[in-house]
Order: sequence, then C-alpha cells, then structure tokens
Amino acid sequence: MLVGNREQHRTGRIGWLRAAVLGANDGILSTSSLVLGVAAAHATHRSVLVAGVAGLVAGAMSMAAGEYVSVHSQADTERADLALERAELKADDKGEHKELMAIYVARGLKPALAKQVANELMAHDALGAHARDELGISENSRARPIQAALASAGSFAVGAALPLLVTALAPAAGLIPLVSGTSLLFLALLGGLAARAGGAGVTIGAIRVTFWGAFAMALTAGVGWMFGTVA
Repeated sequence: MLVGNREQHRTGRIGWLRAAVLGANDGILSTSSLVLGVAAAHATHRSVLVAGVAGLVAGAMSMAAGEYVSVHSQADTERADLALERAELKADDKGEHKELMAIYVARGLKPALAKQVANELMAHDALGAHARDELGISENSRARPIQAALASAGSFAVGAALPLLVTALAPAAGLIPLVSGTSLLFLALLGGLAARAGGAGVTIGAIRVTFWGAFAMALTAGVGWMFGTVA
C-alpha cells in the first residue's frame, strides 16, 4: 500500500499490534474465566464482581510490568550490539567495509556494485547501515519498552472491561451463560480483527482464538464448580 510516496507494510505494525492483541485477548479471557470460576463456586454476585475488578487491575499491572521487562531486555541487547558495532567501526573501518560488501554480495549484488553500495551507505551513515544489514535492527523493529508496556496494560484493561460490564449488568441466574457467550463473541471479533490487521485469514484467526478461549473458560468454570461442591 502506498501513502504519498512511501509504501506501507504490515511489518511496521508488529510491535504495537502484538502487544495490543495479546493484552486484549488476555484481558477478555482471564477476566471472563475468573468470573466464571468464582460464579461456578456459588459466590454472590457482588463477590464475583469484586473478583473481576481485582483481576482487571492485577492483570493490567502484570501485563505492563512483564512486557516492559521483556522488551527492555531486548532494547539492552540492541544497545550493546550497537555499541560493539560502533567500536568496531572506529577500530577497523576497512574491515567493516568488506564485511558490509560481503553481505550485499551474498544477497545477489556483483562485487563491484556491492563495494560501491557499501561505500556510499557507510559514507552516509555507517552505523545505521551495519545496524540494519548486519544486525537486523531498523527503526520499525527497534524495541520500545514503554510503548509496549502501555499498549499491553491499556488493551488488557479494555479487554477485561467487556466481560466485567456484562457481569455487572447480568442477573445472577443468567450470569454464567451470558458472560461465557459474550466473551466468546468478543474473542472471535478480536481474533478476526487481529488477523485482518496482520493480513491473515479472518475466519481462521477468529476460530483459533475462540476455540482456546472456550477451552480455558470451561476448565476454569470446572475448577470453580468442583471447589464449590466440596465447600
């Protein structure tokens, strides 16, 4: 797809799309499963709602912390690799020219052209050329810990709010079928939207997410029912 003179690819969405989809999916699935598990244990409507709210807050904070630590580790590795590459450029500029040239030859350029390309790119931005073509680090793929953490926490909270809203509005007698049914619908929509945004098949994406969501909710409800029966 072209925007102005710039072609837009879906790979530019990978960082935030992954965090957002994972967060929303976790929010819907973990909160609905928690609600169903507590409800199946014959808890009061108020207790179920309190458990759901606690799950939303705890889950959002956990997603943010986990994503931040994970992506920050990636960012630390990228910085260390760039620092090493910067030192190598200072210590052996000619060797780095040959290294970059060899990369372009391996990709199909003739040696004379590869040498010219390597010289021109290194004259323009030597570190950037090696970061992109040797290390595989580009602006689109750079690790952004804060962005990933906010996307995960925000999307988790939005996802968790959906079954929580149904829990608040549903009558106690119909809480389990209403929460499970609407949550599966939310998961199917999310799976379809995520697949469409990533360029994959919408139907397969929806089915995949819905299947595993139904399995998780059934398992959690079963555990709640067992504990409720024992009590």
